Amino acid sequence: MNIATKRWLPHTISAAALLVLLYPLAWLLATSLKPANEVMTSLDLWPSHLEWSNYTTALDGVSGVTVTHLLGNTLLIAGGAVLGNVLSCSLAAYAFARLRFRMSKVMFAFMVATLMLPHHVVLIPQYIIFNRLGLVDSYWPLILPKFLATEAFFVFLIVQFMRGLPRELEESARIDGCGPFRTYWSITLPLARPALITTAIFTFIWTWNDFFTQMIYLFAPEKYTITLALSSFVDQSSTSAYGPMFAMSVISVLPIVLFFFVFQRYLVQGMATSGLKG
Repeated sequence: MNIATKRWLPHTISAAALLVLLYPLAWLLATSLKPANEVMTSLDLWPSHLEWSNYTTALDGVSGVTVTHLLGNTLLIAGGAVLGNVLSCSLAAYAFARLRFRMSKVMFAFMVATLMLPHHVVLIPQYIIFNRLGLVDSYWPLILPKFLATEAFFVFLIVQFMRGLPRELEESARIDGCGPFRTYWSITLPLARPALITTAIFTFIWTWNDFFTQMIYLFAPEKYTITLALSSFVDQSSTSAYGPMFAMSVISVLPIVLFFFVFQRYLVQGMATSGLKG
C-alpha cells in the first residue's frame, strides 16, 4: 500500500460512515416532501415532485394549535429544565466536591446508586404527589423536579469536573472573606463552565425529545409540546397524513440541530475534561 493510499483511506472510510449516519436525516427530509401516495409505496429516496403543501399543513399544527405555539411550549419546558438542572446539580456537586460534612461519602454513594434506578419506578409516586398538589396538566411536574437536583448523572458529571479544579483559588477566596456560597458563585461556577454547558446541552436535547413523561402530565392540546403533537398528528385524521407528519418532524429537529452546533465545542471540552483530576 503506497503512501497516498494510506493517507486517503481513513478519510474515505470516514466519509462512507458519515453517509450511512446521515442517511436517516436525508430520508426524513426527502419523505417530508413526498406526495401522500409515495410515502409508504415508493422506495426512491427523492420524490417524483416536491409536495410543499406538507409543510403548510404541518405549520397549521394539530387541534387548532399552531406549530409556533407548540414550539413555544416545548422551549418553555426545555429552558426551565436546563435552568433547573444547571443550578441545582451544580450546587449539589459543589457540596459533594468541595464541602466537608458528615456522611458525605455515604450520601454521594447513595446518589450515584440512583443512576441504576429506572425512571418508571418513581413515576407513579411522583404523579400521585403532583396530582394531590393539583399540578397535573401543567408544566410544573416537568420543570419543578429539575430544581431539586434529581438528575444524578449531571451531579456526578459536575462533581468529577470540580474535583479537578485547583483548590488554591478557593482557599484564596476564603482568606479574602468569601463564604461557601460566594466562593461557589464567583470562583467555582465560572471555572466549571464546560461541565455546565455539557449539562445544559444534554438536558435540552433529552427534554425536547421526551415523550413519555409529557404524555403522562399534559392533557390539554394547547399545552402540548411538539413531541406530543407528532404522536397525535396521524390520529386526528381518518387518513394517514404521513407527509405533514414528517414535515413537522423536520421542524422539530431543527432547534436541536442548531442548539448542538452552537455549543458542540463546549460539549467536547466538557466530556473530555470532566473525568480528569488535578
